[in-house]
Amino acid sequence: MRTMIKVTVPVEAGNKAIQEGAMQKVLAEATERLRPEAAYFFSDRGVRTALYVADLKDPSDIPIIAEPFFTGLNAAVEFTPVMNADDLKKALERVSKK
Repeated sequence: MRTMIKVTVPVEAGNKAIQEGAMQKVLAEATERLRPEAAYFFSDRGVRTALYVADLKDPSDIPIIAEPFFTGLNAAVEFTPVMNADDLKKALERVSKK
């Protein structure tokens, strides 16, 4: 299922992770593991934030994805199912047929 994964890193933990090289390592490994269709990095509410859109094959993938962010960056991680424009079009066609 296409899923948006939002990772927010507290400022102090992020500063430490950058100085120690952990930020670069965790983000590189996540990008390799997820192979996202999109990845964005920005500041949200004053904290470092990463946003990935990736295909999760199984809910059991969630801990494998989240744990490196939790343990390596003290990050908060949110998973949200999402659709692209084609998915929405297909869904709306199915809804209108009811």
